[in-house]
Amino acid sequence: MRCERTLLLSSLALRLPLRALAGPKQTDPDAAASRSNLAAALPESDVAGVGTRNTKSVGIRTGWKTWLHAQLRVSQLHRYTQISVFLPLEKQIQAAFREGLNVRFGVDMGVVLEQPRQADFGELAVPVAFQLAKTLKQPPKKSAAELVDAVGDIPGVAAMEVAGNGYINLRLDRGALAAGLLNPPPDAAVPSGTSGKTIVEHTNINPNKAAHIGHLRNALLGDTFVRMLRAGGNRVEVQNYIDNTGVQVADVVAGFHFLEKKSPSDVAKLIAAPRFDYLCWDLYARTSQYYKDHPEALAWRAEVLHGVEAGSGELSELGHLVADAIVNLHLATMLRLNIQYDVLPRESEILHLKFWASAFELLKERKAIYLETEGKNSGCWVMPPSAFRGADEANEDSKVIVRSNGTVTYVGKDIAYQLWKFGLLGKDFHYRVLTEYADGKKVWVSTDQPQSGPDSAATPAFGRGQTVYNVIDTRQSYLQDVVVAGLRALGFEEQAAKSIHFSYEMVALSPRCCADLGIDLSEEDAKKPYVEVSGRKGLGVKADDLMDKLVESALREVASRHPEDNEVAQLAVATEIAMGALRYFLLKFTRNTVIAFDFQEALSFEGETGPYVQYAAVRACNIFRKLEDRGEAIPDFAAVLTPDAMARQLAQNEVWQILMSAAKADSVVDRAVTAGEPAHVAKYAFQLAQTFNLFYHQYPVLAEPDPERKAFLLWMTEYLAQQLERTLAVLGIAVPAYM
Repeated sequence: MRCERTLLLSSLALRLPLRALAGPKQTDPDAAASRSNLAAALPESDVAGVGTRNTKSVGIRTGWKTWLHAQLRVSQLHRYTQISVFLPLEKQIQAAFREGLNVRFGVDMGVVLEQPRQADFGELAVPVAFQLAKTLKQPPKKSAAELVDAVGDIPGVAAMEVAGNGYINLRLDRGALAAGLLNPPPDAAVPSGTSGKTIVEHTNINPNKAAHIGHLRNALLGDTFVRMLRAGGNRVEVQNYIDNTGVQVADVVAGFHFLEKKSPSDVAKLIAAPRFDYLCWDLYARTSQYYKDHPEALAWRAEVLHGVEAGSGELSELGHLVADAIVNLHLATMLRLNIQYDVLPRESEILHLKFWASAFELLKERKAIYLETEGKNSGCWVMPPSAFRGADEANEDSKVIVRSNGTVTYVGKDIAYQLWKFGLLGKDFHYRVLTEYADGKKVWVSTDQPQSGPDSAATPAFGRGQTVYNVIDTRQSYLQDVVVAGLRALGFEEQAAKSIHFSYEMVALSPRCCADLGIDLSEEDAKKPYVEVSGRKGLGVKADDLMDKLVESALREVASRHPEDNEVAQLAVATEIAMGALRYFLLKFTRNTVIAFDFQEALSFEGETGPYVQYAAVRACNIFRKLEDRGEAIPDFAAVLTPDAMARQLAQNEVWQILMSAAKADSVVDRAVTAGEPAHVAKYAFQLAQTFNLFYHQYPVLAEPDPERKAFLLWMTEYLAQQLERTLAVLGIAVPAYM
């Protein structure tokens, strides 16, 4: 690795118009001239609002071109696909014990590996003998001894010992493991993952206003889980569902049409100006308040919804203008955090291509829903509560799927969408390319019209997933239960079991954060531990404002530490630190935890923060820079560090434990996927950073006089840096050039 950086045109440049990105892709760090030409070719009017919403807010007075050049320094995250050694060894051990259980006891069961309570007991522990106690009716210690004999030798394991009342402790072959890390065998494999495709749907912001901090948690959880799955070799499709015909879009359209008396051409001009999503944020809040003050105006919403669903007329045109413009701005906002998508299915096509009509007929045919003839739901098609809450709650209200006026509810459309994801609907969207990221990856969007041309021939096969994760906040748990119940009622038990609600709690703001952002709080709110946000009330933090504020704060720190560097470089480093801080802060909490965001805590270089982990990786890279400054060459590790040399160097337990901590990265990610908790990877990254800092202080690498020892410590430094960077890449966090 040698801590080198490949620089490229940042994905943030999606804020530029598509024609600006149509030229040669800038992936060569020496292509400065070509990039300068790209920047010079674009008029300022084409890139208003690029990157940070206001470059002046972060002390950059030279306009968007300076911003663009700064983004060219954003480093490319290393793909987390390097060959793993420790995780395959764990799986090999589990397979050996499972076979031993079958041979010795005739028992087929999964084998769990644990970490011993004390490092002196070994690297892994097998507690399976305790599970056997009831079945075999003999002491666990006796079963453990018999199992050790049945398992025999395992390559990579130096010894197995029965300890305590029946634990089996394993000691690994230190030299062999280290040699495998240094020189992976030619037949070593990259993780292959599970068969079939996994679909992860996340972000899903209503396209009616700017994204806020709560949306960021959804997108970051989804994006990081995608990275975790891909780290294990899984094939993943990233979907971002766009509800472009819903109430929220209708209310903004009503505001433009009825309150502001704007025509489609008027709105098109507003879209061409900066901050259209901010304008819609304010208009949405104003329209909501107008409804509250004038209840009769709610008729506007119904009129707009009817016009949008009809697909023609001025209201429909306004709906498309607003939704399409906001979607593009949402994509740009998410790209600031390096979040990308494969396909954007839209609700308009679910309606126009009769997805719901097909699902409706299927639900009726298989008696998953019935027409209610009495009570408050008379005339509605409903799903009985026993289908999704259990027979013991059969007296609760049925869930309305189709209202008495014939309109389908949100959950009805979601059932149709879930059927499509699994390839069960017998229908598909048409697709067109919406945009292209700077690295050449295309983003597709659904359409109701067949497409022609080269893009149509290269359309990927979307949907048809084997497992589906829906990243939706915990307040939607009931509706997600109904969706799964719909699949079960239709007889799709396997798909229902693989429909996973990846739920999470809300993001609020600490009172101190509100003060930093200039949000006025009542005396009562100022005393609360956190303040909830509300887009309908216009109370909240826009995602871009939050990121701008973080960049501004990080830039002050970077400029004070590195006054010798130029503004462009300082801004690039500050951006990486700020985005890393934001990603880490929103990921370090478990999904069922309410987050109270706080600027000062997120940006701290100390404690469990993104900058702390980034700093450890930068510090590791600096060792090699200092080595080169001294005129010393990096040793040929493979030649100097033979298996015998590795065994000598790793005889010291402290060094061995440090290496083991770093070697477990793949295993940690694998377990985090099983648990569905990105927070576990974030926690591990922090612990690995702590481990490196311990190593850094205890072992003065450059001052080591013994050649073999120095080569070993340099290799350890490189391996720790590599594992830090790989783990940060899973979290979507870059390693800055300096800090």
